[in-house]
Amino acid sequence: MRNQKDLKVGIAVLGTVGRTLAKALDAGIPGLQLGAVAARDHSKAHAWLSQLDETVPVLSFEALAKECDIVVECAPAALLGSIVEPVLRAGKTVVVLSCGALLNRTDLIDLARETGGHIHVPTGALLGLDAVIAAAEGKIKSVRMITRKPVAGLLGAPYLIQNNIDISEITEPLRVFSGSAREAAVGFPANLNVAVALSLAGVGPEDTKLDIWADTTVTRNTHTIVVDSDAAGFQMTIENIPTGNPKTGRITAQSVIALLRKIAAPLRVGT
Repeated sequence: MRNQKDLKVGIAVLGTVGRTLAKALDAGIPGLQLGAVAARDHSKAHAWLSQLDETVPVLSFEALAKECDIVVECAPAALLGSIVEPVLRAGKTVVVLSCGALLNRTDLIDLARETGGHIHVPTGALLGLDAVIAAAEGKIKSVRMITRKPVAGLLGAPYLIQNNIDISEITEPLRVFSGSAREAAVGFPANLNVAVALSLAGVGPEDTKLDIWADTTVTRNTHTIVVDSDAAGFQMTIENIPTGNPKTGRITAQSVIALLRKIAAPLRVGT
């Protein structure tokens, strides 16, 4: 049963993450309700939504922004502006998973500032952002991330195609990239939003350094963060179990669900 005081959450779009969020909201998150979704194929979306307990409309991005209080963007990076801009123009809150695309759309941050809207970037498939954010209140000397992914999780990345790097038949781990988080966001747009989230929490996309390995020895998407600051030095590793989409870990959707719970919760734990 929906409560009229519940915040309406919109989901754009119904991919791997979007469907997981829809199921969680339909099952019940205190203070929230699934208000609507946006999808490129409306008939396919309606067919999938029929399994939920509540009837949910399928809307355009513009209509989604008008109907809902919070919109979760979990779409291909190319759709970021079309989803986020209407929400911010309405002075509302948007949760952005394609945060790598934000680096070239700083005007959206300016728009949020102008209208009173809010952009939330969830922790996603990473860990330790609370510690990095706290360290950034002092002096961070260096931040490096080492990412190791199964070969299937990196196939088709623009950087590999542009540089003629064929990983389809490698038999041992191969480092395919070393550079900044900003460069990684361009070269691996479907893979490395985590690096951008880390950079936004800490020293920025140019000074956050990243190594990416296509690793034949791993079955999980693995990220190691190494931070040196005047408050603490720390190293953390997370091994994410992939979903049916090898580019996306299961914990990504769970991170968004945790963020949504925090938005409506009377007690909020974490920085």
